[in-house]
Amino acid sequence: MSNWKSAKAKRVLAALEKIGWRIKRQKGSHKVLERTGWDNYVFAFHDGDEIGSKMLPRIAKKTGLKPEDL
Repeated sequence: MSNWKSAKAKRVLAALEKIGWRIKRQKGSHKVLERTGWDNYVFAFHDGDEIGSKMLPRIAKKTGLKPEDL
């Protein structure tokens, strides 16, 4: 069973910013995030979108996000 629970995109983005990611540029809902030592990550969700428990581990793999960060 997954440790991840679904969360709003706005909350996920805030958690990413808290662990060191910042928005490099944005076009529409596509935000390119950057963090030293990591590849850029394209966060393509609207603030009100619900990100499910299957998508969150995929985001975590690319960004270093942990369930306790949310």
